[in-house]
Amino acid sequence: MAALRHLRQCHSAGISISHLHTSSRASAKQHYKMLVLGGGSGGITMSARMKRMMGAENVAVVEPSETHYYQPIWTLVGAGAKTVASSGRSTASVMPSGVKWVKSKVQEINPDTNTVRTDDGNEISYEYLIVALGLQLHYEKVKGLAEGLDHPKIGSNYSVKTVEKTWKALQNFKEGNAVFTFPNTPVKCPGAPQKIMYLSDAYFRKSGKRAKANLIYNTSLPVIFGVKKYADALWEIVKQRDLQVNVRTNLIEVRADKQEAVFENLDKPGETTVIAYEMLHVVPPMGPNSAIKGSPLADEAGWLDVDKENLQHKRYQNVFGIGDCTNLPTARTAAAVAAQSAVLNRTISQILKNEKPDKKYNGYTSCPLVTSYNSVILAEFDYNLQPLETFPINQAKERRIMYHLKADMMPPLYWHGLLRGLWGGPAPYRKLLHLGMK
Repeated sequence: MAALRHLRQCHSAGISISHLHTSSRASAKQHYKMLVLGGGSGGITMSARMKRMMGAENVAVVEPSETHYYQPIWTLVGAGAKTVASSGRSTASVMPSGVKWVKSKVQEINPDTNTVRTDDGNEISYEYLIVALGLQLHYEKVKGLAEGLDHPKIGSNYSVKTVEKTWKALQNFKEGNAVFTFPNTPVKCPGAPQKIMYLSDAYFRKSGKRAKANLIYNTSLPVIFGVKKYADALWEIVKQRDLQVNVRTNLIEVRADKQEAVFENLDKPGETTVIAYEMLHVVPPMGPNSAIKGSPLADEAGWLDVDKENLQHKRYQNVFGIGDCTNLPTARTAAAVAAQSAVLNRTISQILKNEKPDKKYNGYTSCPLVTSYNSVILAEFDYNLQPLETFPINQAKERRIMYHLKADMMPPLYWHGLLRGLWGGPAPYRKLLHLGMK
């Protein structure tokens, strides 16, 4: 169970906290004009924007973790192309200077009294609230998976504590089935579960193991990708590289001692298939943050219930949401957060002026589909699953330049652009060109 325990721990980056941030335990009866819940991509981005809008002294961020991770790079970490160390920085270093950092976990949200209670029992009141709590991973919902994570042939690119296990499993692979899964729940970065399959195929070819490897992608979805233009291109890759894709197939059990994975047929209840594996990459089931799920802010499924165009809560006018914790009907990605942040910034600005929000989020999101160690299909689309592309080329074609965009240009844009509230708008990649990657 050691791996599961690691998943539940917050690890310090070992970097001292700047004197510009207040990180001590929250004191009772604190009040802020703008309270931000969550110090991930959406929370840090919006706290930087709110600092500029209303002054650092009026903004606080509730976040327990001392390390902030750029999670999109974990796809490449799992394939040995990047290091896990390159994905993390201290939370203190990304927190906007002067903004109050409440180093606690959100326990309860009470929008009727405009208060939030933290896990240390303290209460914080607010005038306005931005909820950016992300989602939760549920490894425990697959029978045997929590224990299985201790075994060397199982990895998951969705946790900092298991992503390197993917790379080790790849290196130690000899022959047999390499199995990749997509759960029967919403997930963040829905392209990631298959990206590692393409990278594994490339690694096996490079290392001379491909002839002895059978790559299987079992997805709960009825399609390989939600946007037809990109799905058609991916099916061609699957055919060319002799990859096996099974749709409507969901992982329900891992028997790590026998190296077996059990899948259910979602179209035929009760029908299961057992697959022996030499390597297993698992994407865990995911769900809404527990603090949101148990509050009046949630929809019936437990997600933050916001207007899909202006990101204001549907019932509480002083509450707003961004990112993975919301019920916005689009793919959960960092690029989506970038586009949402520009809209939400405008919405809050107008609310403060007693004006009606006029800027609308169209569901823009982006998924750089890594198909090898030097190629990417850059998928960009909207709420209607229609391509919404930045560049005047066919982005459904594999391109080396798009790989460099993903691997080399996006990380500095994230750290120096998005988290500082400087990257956003309907076409974030176009903004990248204007920023010049300083």
